[in-house]
Amino acid sequence: MFGMGTSELLIILVIVVIIFGVGKLPDIGSGLGKAIRNFKKSTSDELETSAKTDTHKLENSAAKKEV
Repeated sequence: MFGMGTSELLIILVIVVIIFGVGKLPDIGSGLGKAIRNFKKSTSDELETSAKTDTHKLENSAAKKEV
């Protein structure tokens, strides 16, 4: 995962627990999950919009060639 091994992830987890404490971990996880979900949604929306725009451009150029 991201080129990191298990030991690196455990070290990062320990540092996060030391800094924020165990009580904040669910909030941090929830916030991180929402951020990832929003990022995926926005990128998929952008790709979908881009694909629709490209399709319309192709259709318009094909229609102009026919005229």
